[in-house]
Amino acid sequence: MASCPATAGSVASGDALNGATDVPARLLRVQEYVDPLLAASLTLSAEAPPRLVAALQHALLAPGKRLRPALALWAARACGGQLTEAEAWQAAAPAAVAVEMIHAYSLVHDDLPAMDDDDLRRGRPTCHRAFDEATAILCGDALQPLAFETLVRGLPAAAAGPACLALARAAGAEALVGGQSDDLATERGWIDDLSTAPPADQVAWMERVHRRKTGALFRAALELGGIAVAAAQPQLQALDRFGTAFGLAFQIADDLLDAEGDEATMGKRVGKDAGRGKLTFPTVIGCEATRERADQLASEAAAAAADLGPAAADLAALAFWIVSRNH
Repeated sequence: MASCPATAGSVASGDALNGATDVPARLLRVQEYVDPLLAASLTLSAEAPPRLVAALQHALLAPGKRLRPALALWAARACGGQLTEAEAWQAAAPAAVAVEMIHAYSLVHDDLPAMDDDDLRRGRPTCHRAFDEATAILCGDALQPLAFETLVRGLPAAAAGPACLALARAAGAEALVGGQSDDLATERGWIDDLSTAPPADQVAWMERVHRRKTGALFRAALELGGIAVAAAQPQLQALDRFGTAFGLAFQIADDLLDAEGDEATMGKRVGKDAGRGKLTFPTVIGCEATRERADQLASEAAAAAADLGPAAADLAALAFWIVSRNH
């Protein structure tokens, strides 16, 4: 099991970190804006069984950073032209809610005994522990169609179709679900053992998995934010470049936190990946090289954000913060 000595965070410094220290406050603003919308989205009719509704509330309203809603809102601001921040956020609100629903569903299913078998998520019992496995499965099943209903009801007709298509692709077999399947494949022996493969091959495999399992939904959040404000194609391309680099930086930083983080701070079990013999960046290339790769990707993401102009400052700051966080 890799054990990385704790550091103050990212090796990025100077101008690269300008604004990153403000990111928690900016994310808090997003949480205060989005959380009431998430709660309102679960105002369902009496046809929805109370136990299922309680599970939906447990999964969707759990405390969290709301990174994916933030990406949707900040992408809309970056691409919204003359729109004020309030106007851009209002336009992208359905996208922010929908992408968080897909994320919540993925966590509920990921935590199940058949998957990662986790007991703790965001400092609370996982859904199948708070309720039961069947209810947790049904909770995830219910969150998926609710996400698409949110887009169809909340976005203009011209944007709803492209937004639904983007989210469906990000959540499907070629992206999030496929990435999860490949992630399990190395643990379950569904593919040839990679533990003796050259490090370059192991890194290529991990990046392939993470681009889909984690990165696809980040890219979709950004794309949905752009679609909500009718972003031009060059803007959508810049958002995609940002999301590609950001998603991988996030996962690499997560690998470091799993190796060196504190369970009380993280709100979930740490050390589990390496403990199961799972490929992680620290175990394959070492902690220092892992930090360097995360910082390189953060810089790439910030460069993509710069192409969107000053209105994308929140995105650039987030890229550097994500590799310096401690939870």
